[in-house]
Amino acid sequence: MPEPPPDECAQCGAAIPPRASACPGCGADERTGWRETSVYDGLDLPADPDDEPAASPPRRALPWYWLAAAALLVALFLLAALGLR
Repeated sequence: MPEPPPDECAQCGAAIPPRASACPGCGADERTGWRETSVYDGLDLPADPDDEPAASPPRRALPWYWLAAAALLVALFLLAALGLR
C-alpha cells in the first residue's frame, strides 16, 4: 500500500486530499516530486512581496506657499461673510 500524501504539496503549496494520487494544483505525485520538503527550501530566496504589507511612502509637509494661500482664502471668506468687503 502506498504511503499517504502529505497534507500540503511541497512544490506548489496546494492542499492535498487524503487519498489523492496527485496534487490537484500542480500534478506532482510520489514519482515526480512528492516530498516533505521542496527542492527550493534551502535556496534562501527573497520573501514573496504579497506576504508583507507594502510600506506607505513618508508624508511630506505642505510647502509654505500652500499654507499662505489657504490662509488668504480663509481670510477672504471671513471678510465676505462679515460684509466688510
